[in-house]
Amino acid sequence: MASKKYTLLAGFLCLLASTGFSQRVGASYDVKDTSLVPSKRLPQHSEFLNGTNNFPAKPRNQWELGVKFGAFNVSGDVPSVFPTGGFGLHVRKAFGYIFSLRAEYMYGTGKGLDWLYNENYGKNSAWTSNGYSAPFRTPSGQIISQLANLGGPNAPLEHVFYNYKTKVQDLSIEGVVTLNNIRFHKSKTGFNLYGIAGVGGTIYDTHVNALNGQSKYNFQSLGNGTYKDRKSTLKALRNLLDDSYETPAENQGTRRPKLFGNTFKPSGTLGLGVAFKVSNRVNIAIEERHSFVKDDLLDGQRWQESAWGDATLTRDYDSYNFGSIGLNFNLGGKSVEPLWWLNPLDYAYSEIRNPRLMRLPKPVLPDQDADGVTDQFDQEQTPQGCPVDSHGVTKDTDGDGVPDCKDKELVTPTYCQPVDADGVGKCPCPEDCKGLIQPPPVVTCETKLGALPSVAFKAGSNKVADDAKAVLATVAAKLRNSPECKVVVIGYCSSNKKEQQLSWDHVNAVINYLVEKEGISADRFIFNYGQDGGDCNTVDLRAAADGEEGPNTVPAPHPNLRKN
Repeated sequence: MASKKYTLLAGFLCLLASTGFSQRVGASYDVKDTSLVPSKRLPQHSEFLNGTNNFPAKPRNQWELGVKFGAFNVSGDVPSVFPTGGFGLHVRKAFGYIFSLRAEYMYGTGKGLDWLYNENYGKNSAWTSNGYSAPFRTPSGQIISQLANLGGPNAPLEHVFYNYKTKVQDLSIEGVVTLNNIRFHKSKTGFNLYGIAGVGGTIYDTHVNALNGQSKYNFQSLGNGTYKDRKSTLKALRNLLDDSYETPAENQGTRRPKLFGNTFKPSGTLGLGVAFKVSNRVNIAIEERHSFVKDDLLDGQRWQESAWGDATLTRDYDSYNFGSIGLNFNLGGKSVEPLWWLNPLDYAYSEIRNPRLMRLPKPVLPDQDADGVTDQFDQEQTPQGCPVDSHGVTKDTDGDGVPDCKDKELVTPTYCQPVDADGVGKCPCPEDCKGLIQPPPVVTCETKLGALPSVAFKAGSNKVADDAKAVLATVAAKLRNSPECKVVVIGYCSSNKKEQQLSWDHVNAVINYLVEKEGISADRFIFNYGQDGGDCNTVDLRAAADGEEGPNTVPAPHPNLRKN
């Protein structure tokens, strides 16, 4: 029977494991979603989003409520009858990705039955109070039965079969350590392995089945050799015994504190568990926990006696274990899953592979002659202060062989060449010819980028429409052709909190699209929202003036109103 039971349990575990591995643990939360961050941690998270703090704030995470059922067993002086039932409830809250605390209540009923008979119960009041007589030693050393006082010196020694039924309850606070959610080479797992350690209090109430109605049991026929093996003896005992358990077991009387009339003792708990994920809200857990109580009366027997009635207290204490299977539910809105289901490395690895918030330093390319063309593409070492073309070659507007930075006659007609070392030709120049030479126009980002288009949103929405995506593609093309230029992204309206947040959402959506979809560096944008004088559902873009600076991201003004 036992082998079948363990085979079924192993099969059930395999089924749960296959179910768990087929599911995916919930993906990490979006660190940009400030609605998941408690208000007291928002300052830290704002610093993180602005690039002044390396660490995002810990998000809100859900509570776990669990209910479990299983097998309860007492380890004591009397062999237990397995299995007996129990159930438990717990609530659990994460304090980090590894450590969490839970409060647990457990109720279990345990039974025990010894298949070997005993004559050494002289100190156990549960038997002696019901008329059972144990042997004792006379002052001269003679071993006689207590029945000899009634039936003479030839009265037989009376024996019993120890048994008990106990009801145990405990309430404990347990630390739970997750063992496998930090994974370096895999982002998610379908199961969660954890260890348990805790302290609490236990109350128990133990009874003994010593009477058949109002009479003692006749155990003599079971101990005279008729039944010699465990199986047949236990079968005969079950046929003989009823299920009354009418006699209170020894409970140390008033020596120990009582709670609800039952003996109370402090207890400690150790255990292991594994949870298999079914969905982001539900998981199935299998646990084995063992509780230790500094008490030897959970099974109603604490005396270690010789066959002659010499009684001493046993040195070992009883304990109990509870193996269970249960359902756990994650509770809470606007929260991520309990942190023990998340891999804390997931965000770091995602930023390394596809940066969204990571602050990367601007690349520094060598340019020895400081002409604005990197050495990789520079075709000559240009004297300082001389304008160059895109290949780093000194400009020579009139092609007379003298660079513009040294040419005193910037435009020399071809028929007046060759020229001297100062770039002056052979032809005499009228007094006003120098005035005919116009300096090159000053080129700014406003002239390079020109007028940039506006982006329109549907009323109350922050989704970038397909038409807007086409508009932003033209803006991105201009920015690629002018890598030194920045763009100011302007959102309007700020008369109330909702308008302020929607204006922020519009500007944020435009910048995110250009960064994530068009590949434009985030440091080329200036974030400007909540301005007056424009349409609430429109975002304007313009080239930044020379020297104009501003942040490329700012914290959401009212994150709880943020559009998803």
